[in-house]
Amino acid sequence: MKSILPWLIVAIFLFLALYFYWQKNEAESRLIIADNRAAEVNREQEREETETSDGMLLPPDTMEMTPPGGAAFVDELGSLSESDVQRLQRKGLRNPETDLMNDLNRKQRQLIPTEGTMGGTMAIRDSRILNDRYAMAYYEDGHNGGYMLLKYEVSNGNITWKVVDHSKL
Repeated sequence: MKSILPWLIVAIFLFLALYFYWQKNEAESRLIIADNRAAEVNREQEREETETSDGMLLPPDTMEMTPPGGAAFVDELGSLSESDVQRLQRKGLRNPETDLMNDLNRKQRQLIPTEGTMGGTMAIRDSRILNDRYAMAYYEDGHNGGYMLLKYEVSNGNITWKVVDHSKL
């Protein structure tokens, strides 16, 4: 009986060593499979994040954001006529279009009807002065965006803005 007991203990330790070695290999192979799946999902997510619907790459969240297709305004849209310029000058603006755009950029935080998401800050990326009463603006935070139709009034060189309508993209 004395000679069997040490052999039995050695056999149990050998069995346990083989069992734990097999469990370790099994866990490592599951981890490799999970890592490969995670890497594949990350590659797919990065590919989706870097492409817009028209295939253009988006720069990081800066003031030089490229509006999505259809958000860029036509160049002719937003040019003040001579009569609009004269009317606004009589109301106290020296350079009406520049004064209006600068004032709109200064007051954009109060005017944009939506908060930024995922750490982004909503900002006006493109705007046009349509005539002597209305302006249009595209805003976004790098993740979400929208359009605003603004009405403005000029009195003694002071400009007040009101959001008439807005829509999210």
